[in-house]
Amino acid sequence: MRAGESVGIIGRNGAGKTTLMKVIARVLRPKEGQVTVRRRVAPLLELGAGFDMELSGRENIFLNGAILGRSRREMQRRFDAIVEFSELGHFIDAPLRTYSTGMVGRLGFAVATDVEPDILLVDEVLSVGDIEFQRKCTERIDAIMRRGTTLVLVSHSPQAILQLCESAVWLDQGRVVANGPAPQVVDAFVSRFAPQALSVAG
Repeated sequence: MRAGESVGIIGRNGAGKTTLMKVIARVLRPKEGQVTVRRRVAPLLELGAGFDMELSGRENIFLNGAILGRSRREMQRRFDAIVEFSELGHFIDAPLRTYSTGMVGRLGFAVATDVEPDILLVDEVLSVGDIEFQRKCTERIDAIMRRGTTLVLVSHSPQAILQLCESAVWLDQGRVVANGPAPQVVDAFVSRFAPQALSVAG
């Protein structure tokens, strides 16, 4: 992948999409082959990954920042903006175990996307919250990409891949079925599995 490129990973459940993301994030080691990552990565792989459910939202912001390699001073500087984006100000000092799944996802997304990564890994988290918050998430990713960040997006939504990605990779059981411009790959995937679900123009 080139710096600043946006690539969508599409495939059915069990195709290997999340496994690939975890390898890129260095959460898993590949059994064969290798992945070379030359820049700073911010993985947003699972809702609440890296959070401690007994700690408050406030404490988890600093914890997650540390996991992402950010200093406490940097996270203090970013704290207010993270809370504002998450829309969780009234709950920020409550333990995460009292949060709904959507609230945990909001906080995780706000932290991961506020740290200006070189490479952002997003695994099926754009469905967090209500429609308005989903719009905010998409706009945040658009803004990150305009700064030149590389995006790798896993999604079951063909529309999300088409909206956010220049190119796409279709995986099936860990193997690449198609790799190329997003409209072509998505069209081939949808034609195979859901021919009535989406019509890709152009």
